[in-house]
Amino acid sequence: MDETDGLPPRERRRAIVTIVIAVAISVMSTAIANIALPTMAQELQASPSASIWVVNAYQLAVTVSLLPLASLGDIKGYKLVYLCGLIVFTIASIACGLANSLPMLVAARVAQGIGGAGIMSVNTALVRFIFPKARLGRGIAMMGLIVAVSSASGPSLAAAILAAASWHWLFLINAPFGALAVWLALRSLPVTPRSGQSFDFASAGLNALTFGFILVGLDGIGHGSDHAQVAIELAIGLIAGFVFIRLQRTRTAPMLPVDLFRLPIFALSVATSISSYAAQTIAYLALPFFFQVAGGLSQSRVGLLITPWPAIVVIVAPLAGRLSDKFSAGLLGGLGLAVLTVGLLLARTLSPHADFLDVMWRMMVCGIGFGFFQSPNNRAIISAAPRNRSGAASGMLSTARLSGQTIGGVTVALIFGFTHGDIATGVSLALLTAAVFSGVACGVSFLRMTQPAPV
Repeated sequence: MDETDGLPPRERRRAIVTIVIAVAISVMSTAIANIALPTMAQELQASPSASIWVVNAYQLAVTVSLLPLASLGDIKGYKLVYLCGLIVFTIASIACGLANSLPMLVAARVAQGIGGAGIMSVNTALVRFIFPKARLGRGIAMMGLIVAVSSASGPSLAAAILAAASWHWLFLINAPFGALAVWLALRSLPVTPRSGQSFDFASAGLNALTFGFILVGLDGIGHGSDHAQVAIELAIGLIAGFVFIRLQRTRTAPMLPVDLFRLPIFALSVATSISSYAAQTIAYLALPFFFQVAGGLSQSRVGLLITPWPAIVVIVAPLAGRLSDKFSAGLLGGLGLAVLTVGLLLARTLSPHADFLDVMWRMMVCGIGFGFFQSPNNRAIISAAPRNRSGAASGMLSTARLSGQTIGGVTVALIFGFTHGDIATGVSLALLTAAVFSGVACGVSFLRMTQPAPV
């Protein structure tokens, strides 16, 4: 295989199908269980608060596993980590579907999250070896497109499955798709170079402590947990993070890619990603409350109102990916985020009883802006890293997305708590905050235009 020019067209198409299937089922599993939580809690005789761990366990497992598995991909090869992640994810999905108690389901979700992290940690690194360099932007745009569509369609797919079958099938449905993806992966994914380094178990442990305790602490803030407990969790996470960063500075191939953060284009692109995903998540969480609680609309009607945003991303992302092969991510991302900021400010002017067209064109403005940011930004993160550090860059790309989504979720919870149940005021403040996040990301993106393009 010519490492600089990707796979031949026929092999490339098979590899693309493999990655599309695997990424879709792993990303969708992040949100697909939400809609069935009340039913799960009732059937498994669990309290609502305990049942939240069906969601949290998966999210936590993914977050703490991403960087270690990305590092393992650099060491052992991206195909091996991807295949193992896919196999673990598929088997764990079957275990979730067969679970007959909450502890069993949560344990299976942890395993499913680790498998999902194996897929998400190196999928973009694999794209770098599947596509020719001249088409890298298109390949990364495709990944962004799959993530966006899977995230947006998860609740709708869950509702369709639950209309015809029990909640167990939310997980069992992954099995045939996972098996197909494994079969295709064995035959199509490229074998990539290995770094020859040893796996850093100390860094993996500190990574788990850092992200695990910070994520649990932030979640506790959002759910109004005991202040002392939250403070202890965040303190442990921050102390572990301080030691983690100090340790990474002594490593030649650090798990937390501090070496890549010395590259301004990489650091600025990660910052842009975190802030932008925080803005998107705030809007995605706040607007349904606005229309459903203040406007009295049904859940399906609310979903229809929000759909134009992810739908327009599907159209814009491939175009932005093509343009990113010719124009700088700083320019394309900055312009896109400027449009997103305007769209979020326009969304603040909506009435809870606005008609579909009034909502639709504003959501489309947001979608156009986000779509033009996403693909070029992801390309910048991956292409800024040396080829032997593609796994670290890929893991950081997913970590940045999840970090932004976590920050966005906590921000909405804090704003709603601050406004004491006044939904209209809370949503207006949330959208203003989202616009601030987007505006900051816009400014950071334009800063990249002063930096040389990655070779």
